[in-house]
Amino acid sequence: MKDAKTSKHAAPPAKKHILRWVILALLLVVVLAAGTLALLFRREIKGGGASGQTVTVEVAQGSGVAAIARQLQEAGVIHFPRLFRWYVGQQGAASKLQYGTFELEQGASYDDLIASLSVYAAADSVRLTFPEGTTAIAIANQMEQAGLCSAKEFLEEANQGDFSEFAFWQYVPTDEEAPGRFLKCEGYLFPDTYEFLEDGTVHDYVATFYARFDQMITDDIYQALEQQGMTLHQLITLASFVQEEAGNDQDSNVAQVFRNRLAEGSPYPRLESNVSSHVKSDEDNNYLWNWVAPWFDGWDEIPQEIIDAYDTYQRNGLPAGPVSNPGIDAIRAALDPQPDDEAKDAYFFVTDKTGHYYYAQTLAQHQANIQTARQVNAGLEQ
Repeated sequence: MKDAKTSKHAAPPAKKHILRWVILALLLVVVLAAGTLALLFRREIKGGGASGQTVTVEVAQGSGVAAIARQLQEAGVIHFPRLFRWYVGQQGAASKLQYGTFELEQGASYDDLIASLSVYAAADSVRLTFPEGTTAIAIANQMEQAGLCSAKEFLEEANQGDFSEFAFWQYVPTDEEAPGRFLKCEGYLFPDTYEFLEDGTVHDYVATFYARFDQMITDDIYQALEQQGMTLHQLITLASFVQEEAGNDQDSNVAQVFRNRLAEGSPYPRLESNVSSHVKSDEDNNYLWNWVAPWFDGWDEIPQEIIDAYDTYQRNGLPAGPVSNPGIDAIRAALDPQPDDEAKDAYFFVTDKTGHYYYAQTLAQHQANIQTARQVNAGLEQ
């Protein structure tokens, strides 16, 4: 009876045979899938899918391996970011990966990618930081002080070199289109932190700044300019004044004041900014006095055409060109200011030594604000 009971519940031999084959088939599928995946991973690591197409990848300062891997995937350079992270860890290369702008081949081997991303760690290089609002001459001087090239060489290449590979270059006016302009490159040498190879060329050094500028001026900026009937040169010139007069949380308010002055029918069609004026004073951040005059060995040696082109107290509208190299915040504020109510319809502003801004719609209100600012300053000096 016990044997009969056991046989009653046992699986028929045919069913056992089928189950065994199902299990074997599943195991075979798993093995084949694992093998296929291993071959795919191996091909990815070795660069078997290299396309020959190069893309520009901008790695931000402070980016970790995970962030870099995601950027590489988004750029189509790799397919498996987790695999790249694992491989970098296995190679002990995490600390070698640098930030900066890199030209990378889609589908390149991981070893080649690591080498490319570690180029500055493997070569003699100089890392320099240029704050927002740095002038072209100041940038050139800093390049010379770092031993990369002479200031004269840098400015000659920046103003006379051919950089038509960059989209923005076609919108930079020629000397004939911008009479009285001091430096063609002013405004377009994007301020940032850069890594320069010590054995690089002057053209490459300048191109580093221009490439970053070209990257920052996105399609949405060009579209907004077209909608507003504004040129890129006008935007960067205005942004340079916003940068110099604010460069802080007041960017939009200051930009709005300048745009009010530039608007058609404005009762105050001149910028009237001490950032660029006929005032000869070391107390002001004056482009003509601090940068143009020394270039020509003195104020009296500045060509009158340049003074006329940059004196915002005498010239209606914008000057002939930017007065510094603005950052992206100032550029976006100049393009689309989002002012507070106090600055929305203002034509004037003044600051005190605490950094507080006073806005006014009329000259009388502005003069009252000046007196208030002076009182605050006097109180600080006591």
